Amino acid sequence: MTARETVLGRVRDALALAPQQPQPVERRYRRGRTLPDDERLALFTDRVLDYRAALRTCTAAGTAATLADVLSGLGARRVGVPAGLDPGWLAAWEGTVVTDPVTRLDDLDAVVSSSAVSCAETGTIFLDGSADQGRRALTLVPDVHVCVVDLSTVETGVPEALARLVPGRPTTLISGPSATSDIELERVEGVHGPRTLVVVVRTDA
Repeated sequence: MTARETVLGRVRDALALAPQQPQPVERRYRRGRTLPDDERLALFTDRVLDYRAALRTCTAAGTAATLADVLSGLGARRVGVPAGLDPGWLAAWEGTVVTDPVTRLDDLDAVVSSSAVSCAETGTIFLDGSADQGRRALTLVPDVHVCVVDLSTVETGVPEALARLVPGRPTTLISGPSATSDIELERVEGVHGPRTLVVVVRTDA
């Protein structure tokens, strides 16, 4: 008997012992949790900063000025944006804006995008590939990602956040800058995505 036959035989034996009609798994998730805007913002801020990301708050009217200040502080000169991003957001910034670049993403100093929904309890931001968020590569290849989050899209818990997503869309979950500690437990940032994440929360959008 070969190793393959041995493995398949064990699989068949295990299947024979398994119930023919498995019992449904109870999914009693906590739902309907909500917090006032100030508490939700405080919780989201705490989690985002804990992930070693930077966070700024502004009003909708102050979006352009805030983004200009953030990009200038980062020393960015060439910034990529999704095709559907509001052009007014970068109206106050003096630099080169490249709309939805297909190639040479690594030549960009930063990328600016919007977001679909976020979770305050985990500090996670969800991107779903909408026109103002762009292709997944656009927000993963450049070394700096500036992500604009409307406080109205920040849910308290994970079930509430997932309920706002559109099934079938390419969803990217962001919890701080890309980092890993796989090698000798030493933290290395920028391995699988941006090394720097700046979250701009619009509190009245």
